[in-house]
Amino acid sequence: MDQLADAELAAWLAAFRENPGSPARTAGAAAIRSGQRQRAAARPAGPDLAEVSDRNIDEVAVRVYRPAESRATIVYAHGGMWVIGDLESHDRACRLLAEATSATVIAVDYRRAPEHPWPAAVDDVVTVLRQAIEAGGPVFVMGDSAGGTLATLACLRLRDEGAALPDAQILAYPNTDLTLSRPSTRTKAAGWALATDDVAWGAELWVPDPARRADPRVSPLYADLHGLPRAIVVTAEHDPLRDEGDEYADRLQRAGVPTLHRCEAGLVHGFLTMDLVSPACAAAARRLFTDLTTLSEGSGGD
Repeated sequence: MDQLADAELAAWLAAFRENPGSPARTAGAAAIRSGQRQRAAARPAGPDLAEVSDRNIDEVAVRVYRPAESRATIVYAHGGMWVIGDLESHDRACRLLAEATSATVIAVDYRRAPEHPWPAAVDDVVTVLRQAIEAGGPVFVMGDSAGGTLATLACLRLRDEGAALPDAQILAYPNTDLTLSRPSTRTKAAGWALATDDVAWGAELWVPDPARRADPRVSPLYADLHGLPRAIVVTAEHDPLRDEGDEYADRLQRAGVPTLHRCEAGLVHGFLTMDLVSPACAAAARRLFTDLTTLSEGSGGD
């Protein structure tokens, strides 16, 4: 087996390979969502904050995480193949993020496929991001996995409209190519926590027309990236999405967008929500939070 970052992650992955569960196509969205909610409920809660509240922003449901002192705002889009994931699946991660960065985190409970295919989720993130920018102060948009797709598509939408942009886009192991044509989707296709075919299933539900999956309004890797906000892009070595994330970071840099890019050695997709599984995953999340804090301090935060 290719080397993993620590013994805890190796043991977790070995157990996963022994009992990987049903493929997403077989299980279906409802069953996967139910299982994910049960796992989230069993997970220890994240840190207490000055405020954690659910509300609506122009009819988009959000959860606001506010530390005692807030120097910036992070609009957060969760991962989940555009089909699963919700406020509960990423509650602990958002609490840790708010505490570590001293930023107010606004987690977007965006509409998911198959009930709401593209562009509903992008519309929801744009709505929340636009209001956060209008409110003033340093504003960042952040997403992991499919949420990374939404974060950068929201930036592209605002840029194309000539609207104000966030100060930065922060992407953890993002989907950037719904055609799933990069080499790592084959070399890491199965046995590494995220299966390429599960991602393909999600892409098919979110964008049913295969001809549209290379559309730059769907797959940011095919977009003109000039004029986007600066970026932090962190990928994982043993992730089928690694190559498209790495290539997106490279294309940002070639388009003149200041970009911090790191590929975390020995880690798998999803490490941001695996801090209780592996010290190496927890350390990678802290590195990303530190990167964001440094960015915030350079953006005029107090």
